[in-house]
Amino acid sequence: MTVTNVDRNNLAGALCALVAVVCFSINDVGIKFLSDRYALHQVVMIRSIIGMAAFLAVIMPLNGGWRVVRTRRPGAHFIRGLCVVVANMCLFLGLAAMPIADAIAVFFVSPLIITVFSVIFLHERVGPRRWAAVAVGFAGVLVIVKPGTAAFQVASLLPIAAATLYATLHMFTRKIGGTESAATMAFYILVTFLIASGMFGLVLGDGKFAGQGHPALAFLLRAWAPVAPGDWPLLALLGVSGIAGGFFISQAYRLSEAAFAAPFEYVAMPMAVMWGVTVFGTWPAPSAWAGIALILGSGLYLLWRESGKGRAGARPRYRR
Repeated sequence: MTVTNVDRNNLAGALCALVAVVCFSINDVGIKFLSDRYALHQVVMIRSIIGMAAFLAVIMPLNGGWRVVRTRRPGAHFIRGLCVVVANMCLFLGLAAMPIADAIAVFFVSPLIITVFSVIFLHERVGPRRWAAVAVGFAGVLVIVKPGTAAFQVASLLPIAAATLYATLHMFTRKIGGTESAATMAFYILVTFLIASGMFGLVLGDGKFAGQGHPALAFLLRAWAPVAPGDWPLLALLGVSGIAGGFFISQAYRLSEAAFAAPFEYVAMPMAVMWGVTVFGTWPAPSAWAGIALILGSGLYLLWRESGKGRAGARPRYRR
């Protein structure tokens, strides 16, 4: 492959990563916008149905038709699907209770957790500089979360849980990505979303546990409600942008070098700040800005170190 081809693929991959980030950011702001009117599992169910329709109409025909449902690793797909479902619900519940910029910043500790998991589960070696970057990133989380102070809220732990589950997902993706296509993995994640949201709806959809005052608990336990006509376009946008984001992030890591594409995912942070200011009227506090800087700086440093060692994850990453 010539240098020109490499450069062209890197640019295409970067463009795909940017498109994916926009799609995921739209999902975040849309979920937060709907979180005071509908139950989380209802929103996820509708979004997943629309996403599955888009998958069957567009992505499946372009990837071999029904062959994408064939797999030799059903158990791994099930575990990956559960990781994505629970991670999404944790992140979305966190978004309901926290400023969007704070929640997204805390979620970006996932590269740090991946580094820790790579040592524990993949037996990779991590040098002192990368461990220092991990420590700095987690210090940034403490600055935002403020444990032990009156400003601490339990909901701030939800994006951390989401990041941990996404790191677990990344480990499974690295193990099965050599035999399973991106379309196959996306299909089984959608199936898991449909099953999980349906089960949550059966247990919680009547609102018998509703009445909790906390925004995250209210979002989780609220009864299913008729969808207002004006909200259907937003729900349709969530379904399409969710599956499109998964597809384009897969394309980004398939076309370009992972170390080139990964930093573009951090565009989600300024977008989260923009949504917070323009849609929700929130601006990060000075301490939150310090935490954001520590988390993003450490994450970008780890990506730079990975690119220098030629060890940046070559497998596509999947969010939701």
